[in-house]
Amino acid sequence: MNNIPAYRKVYSLLKQDIKEGAYPAGTLLPTESELEERFHFSRTTIRKAIEQLHSEGFVRKTQGKGTEVLDTSTTQRLNHLTSITETLIAKGYDVQTRGMSIQLISPPESIAHELQLPAGQQVYWVQRVQYADGQPIALMNNYLRASKVPGLEQYSNTFNSLYAFLEQTYQLILLHASERLSAVAADFTESQILQVPLGAPLLCSKRLTFIEQGPFEYSITKLVADKYEYSVYLEGRR
Repeated sequence: MNNIPAYRKVYSLLKQDIKEGAYPAGTLLPTESELEERFHFSRTTIRKAIEQLHSEGFVRKTQGKGTEVLDTSTTQRLNHLTSITETLIAKGYDVQTRGMSIQLISPPESIAHELQLPAGQQVYWVQRVQYADGQPIALMNNYLRASKVPGLEQYSNTFNSLYAFLEQTYQLILLHASERLSAVAADFTESQILQVPLGAPLLCSKRLTFIEQGPFEYSITKLVADKYEYSVYLEGRR
């Protein structure tokens, strides 16, 4: 992880500060010179980190005023990449991971195809059962390019939100994703894990997430259909 660009380290730390309320919406980030002194990186590095925050809707740069922190609670809900865990927490649920497995595997052909992996490259397969307010709500399977998250297996059972963990621990910048939703019937194993009747409707999400270098994560998540919903923002017509 020593090869992580400096601007991504600064970006990740500032983003974490914003999410945790160290810089509330409507306030200004410290000046570039103050951030230089805090992080001990060049002004070019600081500016690149702030530009990344700006492109993701976390801040707004105003000439003569400074860099204002924006209210991300609405922005992310409408058009920014967020995880199911983060969405549940934002809705006020007590979210817990009760069961996690992280394995280094040779991926099935379909997963290798989605991630555009050359032959022989491995992935980390992360399996989790997510609970909300004490009730099972999601069965999650995430496949990650192993080369981008070395040593991931040592972190089993140490996090709830995978995306937040990847940003903080590996300083990854998740840029965008494509997602497909469908309805499926719970098989026997799923019905036992999620505590629903055999054949009960589940909401199936298949997501391909990208970083700067290309496809990074492919996930298949199955959720209890009557406990979760997606909100989509639509604007105008072509």
